[in-house]
Amino acid sequence: MNNATTTVLITGATSGIGQATARLLGSQGYRLVLCGRRQERLAELQEELSPLCPVHTLQFDVRDRAAVEAALNSLPPDFATLDVLINNAGNAHGLDTLQEGNPDDWDAMLDGNVKGLLYVSKAVLPQMVARRRGHVINIGSIAGKEVYPKGNVYCASKHAVDAISKGMLMDLNPYGVKVSAINPGLVETEFSQVRFKGDDARAAQVYSGLHPLRPEDVAAVILFVLQCPPHVNISDLVLLPTDQASAAVVRRG
Repeated sequence: MNNATTTVLITGATSGIGQATARLLGSQGYRLVLCGRRQERLAELQEELSPLCPVHTLQFDVRDRAAVEAALNSLPPDFATLDVLINNAGNAHGLDTLQEGNPDDWDAMLDGNVKGLLYVSKAVLPQMVARRRGHVINIGSIAGKEVYPKGNVYCASKHAVDAISKGMLMDLNPYGVKVSAINPGLVETEFSQVRFKGDDARAAQVYSGLHPLRPEDVAAVILFVLQCPPHVNISDLVLLPTDQASAAVVRRG
């Protein structure tokens, strides 16, 4: 795969893992289509990376199916052929027992983590199938492998991503399209700030006393998966910090 002729679409590119991945792939000369909800951040990232690689930005919310379709149909010819899709956009809201949970939080997680991934994939996959070539990388979570206390709906959404990735792998196998799922454990990003609705002190407690993954660590694994030889596909990968043994077992010191 020639980086200079490979176009990669990244959702959730304005922060965390998506932003780190955009920067790393940009440094490697990939052509980038960067997607996110925050136009100002997209513009800043485009200005930063444009000296390194061709960059096009799309501002939309993955939860809005019409907006997804309109944005992807608006791609200029130089960016319209998508070789790689990185489904990274997602969110967590709240950490409550089911009986105390907020249905608005449930909607946000299911709409973003599950339906958003489906909407973007549906818009991109037909061209990969037609060319019989492409690579989809879905960013899941250790929460898609194990359920932890008060994780109920978030874990359900990530279990859905795990199932969709497996189904996608089967559906696209006849066409030579790769599908990879990367499932990180604790990564220090804006994730916990969003989950706890801006409560910085509570968010900081999530990573207190341990050395979590950084977004750049996950980006490095994404690049590794992307650069495997054509006959090699890493279909399912769990990535943990050394201080974490499972979704609920963490060494703090």
